[in-house]
Amino acid sequence: MLTATQSRPSLYTLPFWLLCSSNFLFSASFSMMIPELPAYLEGMGGREYVGLIIALFTLTAGLSRPFSGKLTDRIGRVPVMAFGSVVCFLCGFMYPIALSVWGFLLLRLIHGFSTGTKPTATAAYVADVVPADRRGEAMGALGLFTATGMSLGPAIGSGLADSFSLNAMFYTSSVFALLSILILLRMPETLSEREPFRFGLLKLKTDELFDRNARWPFWILLLLSFSSGAVLTVVPALSVKLGVVNKGLFFTVYTVASLAVRVFFSRTSDRYGRVPVLWVSSVVLVLGMGLLVMAGESGPNAFLWFWAGCVAFGLAWGMNSPTVQAWTADLSDEHTRGRAMATMYIALEAGIGLGAVVSGWLYNHMAGGTQAAFAASGLFAVVAVAALSWKWKR
Repeated sequence: MLTATQSRPSLYTLPFWLLCSSNFLFSASFSMMIPELPAYLEGMGGREYVGLIIALFTLTAGLSRPFSGKLTDRIGRVPVMAFGSVVCFLCGFMYPIALSVWGFLLLRLIHGFSTGTKPTATAAYVADVVPADRRGEAMGALGLFTATGMSLGPAIGSGLADSFSLNAMFYTSSVFALLSILILLRMPETLSEREPFRFGLLKLKTDELFDRNARWPFWILLLLSFSSGAVLTVVPALSVKLGVVNKGLFFTVYTVASLAVRVFFSRTSDRYGRVPVLWVSSVVLVLGMGLLVMAGESGPNAFLWFWAGCVAFGLAWGMNSPTVQAWTADLSDEHTRGRAMATMYIALEAGIGLGAVVSGWLYNHMAGGTQAAFAASGLFAVVAVAALSWKWKR
């Protein structure tokens, strides 16, 4: 019988910690810009395009997923991860010279290639190196570093913009991306049968666009991630409305809440199952969106509802993010794991993009657009709860 020490040999290894560190730097790199970009675009005269800041980013990320999934399964995990970091590195230097609305929007489109590639290969890498019965724990541990980067990034970005300049923020983003690349250079490859890159690999067959094994995680994540698009798009404006000076503070607080869940409950889905944990997280997300609707109404307790909704949102994503990833890995075929992970992330980008576009439209065309955006997010989460209830009973 294995002892506790003997049963944990292959999880927290040096490659795993290197991967975690790279993810921290990568997520901080692109997230530090998010709170400042809406006002930056409005300053260019592009207020009506605020919803496209996230939508264009996620559009390219989603479109690149089938390609990144195939390449992850063919040329290796590490090269695809490195490509994503390189895109972030280059884009950080391009923002200061993209001085027109259309130039800015084009850059956002290009920048999306970063998250369309690196997370796909990262999730496949983790699934390669950890036991199946500890995937929830591993995804939670990896998510700690990713979420920490997402938490600190917006606060760092807003701090740099306020204390120095937006250009300082953009250049710092590039430095973080560069460091994430350097760490990857020491990562051992986990794909045993690799082939060199050739442009013919970019030609996709119909069955390479979507992995049917991942269809359940796809639909659930699509419904849940609408809320992220809404939060990314309208929370900065709501923060200003409520007198929260640092527009990145909401993102920091909700990510801290997410971290707390990952620290104390990372093994929950390994013990109780993926579907039950996702059901609970979806219910918490519905609660969070309801609280943010009340915050948007600017009543006497709006400030309280704002932060309560923030914490609930973080708790929900702290549960559902590693659980969806582990569920996808469980359902995937080891030879097409990259494709399965890509399918899951297509849902993430599509949901965020849809949430951003709809929320941006509501923000610009309705007096209560902020509340309507959060209400729509809650409705999508209710549908996810219903679907998971049906799945749970089967």
